[in-house]
Amino acid sequence: MPQAPIDVYSWPTPNGHKVHILLEETGLPYRVHPINIGQGDQFTEDFLAISPNNKIPAITDPDGPDGQPISLFESGAILV
Repeated sequence: MPQAPIDVYSWPTPNGHKVHILLEETGLPYRVHPINIGQGDQFTEDFLAISPNNKIPAITDPDGPDGQPISLFESGAILV
């Protein structure tokens, strides 16, 4: 069964690039959802449900622990 892609919420910033590099190097499938921090996209209700501290990058893995979806935010936590 193919692995579901990870959803990446980011903007082209140094921390945003870190997550893209990690996913490219590991070969994991992912989809990009641009969060335009210049227009305040990080304050929308939908994004705050994923990243409550309104920071990018954030990811949602539909195949998290025990098969349950999980969201991670902040590049340091994602890279671990």
